[in-house]
Amino acid sequence: MDQDLWEQWLAWGVVLAILIGIAIVIAFVTTFVLVLIGRRKTWPHALSTRTRWPFRTTLLLIALLGSTAALPVETDIRGGIQHGLAIAIIVAGAWLLANLFLFFVDSGTQRYRLAETDTFSARKIRTQLQIVRRLVIVVIVVLAAGAILMTFDAVRAVGASVLASAGIASIVAGLAAQSLLGNLFAGVQLAFSEAIRVGDVVVVQGEFGTINEITLSYVVLQLWDQRTLVLPCTYFTTTPFENWTKLGRALLGTVYFDLDWRVPVDRMREQLDRILEGTPLWDGQSASISVTDAVGGQLQVRVVVSASDSSALWDLRCLVREQLADWVRREAPEGLPLQRVAFDAPTAVPSPVPSPVPAPGSTEE
Repeated sequence: MDQDLWEQWLAWGVVLAILIGIAIVIAFVTTFVLVLIGRRKTWPHALSTRTRWPFRTTLLLIALLGSTAALPVETDIRGGIQHGLAIAIIVAGAWLLANLFLFFVDSGTQRYRLAETDTFSARKIRTQLQIVRRLVIVVIVVLAAGAILMTFDAVRAVGASVLASAGIASIVAGLAAQSLLGNLFAGVQLAFSEAIRVGDVVVVQGEFGTINEITLSYVVLQLWDQRTLVLPCTYFTTTPFENWTKLGRALLGTVYFDLDWRVPVDRMREQLDRILEGTPLWDGQSASISVTDAVGGQLQVRVVVSASDSSALWDLRCLVREQLADWVRREAPEGLPLQRVAFDAPTAVPSPVPSPVPAPGSTEE
């Protein structure tokens, strides 16, 4: 009897060794093919790095599961081992599938890096890939969890009753998770409606910042002073906000001056041209000076300049404001704002006639 048992264990070991050998061969061949392709392209190395361990783990678990058919143990024990290995294979398969998907998404994202290609289409695609990435990962995790639950007989037994009560359950779940589901659908809506994109410059709640991240539940803004503002996705679907880069990143900025009526506007235009020619902040698209108002004894002079993005525009506006103010102070002081006050001449008041003083010794009658 002991001899038979030993032979059964030996047979199982042989089966296990053969299956593991097949798994090793498959892993080796796959790696070899990727190395050959990688001599001409760069993506096979990234794919191998991303999926190496999930792929090997899945192959090993499949080999172990296949060998359990020859395992010399009781049926209940073998069934428990097979059940555990099946669950492990589902987890490893979900891990492998998620890494494969992330590889394709990251490969697409690298083509549209904001630092290299800051265009309308690049920001749109990067935003959509970011949302799809999170959404698919959630779907993979949910499906894997459902597959694991379905391996239990008790769960399959109550499946019919669960399906029968699905309508009521969906209503209850919808009411309980109204806020969560609202943010989830809002996140998907933002990704594909193109209301905002990663890299857009927006003004929300009086704060000026750049959108750094869009998830399924919230949006992360990097404010101009390095603070981070996190808002729910539903904010951008229910509340008005300003998107400065909806149709492109090039922007127009204004600088206002209140100057005296004697300011030489033509010479001021010439000075603006000299300022813009000497700075790389100006994109060469738009520059003008106009007198937009004349009230209160002063002229309101508006300077309009353009820049390639919001950061450059802010710096350009500050530069133009500073240098034009210095030019007015040095070269055109007559244009400095003045307050004029007019004084009327005082009305002459007649002096009173003095009474005659009687001479000494004289008497009045």
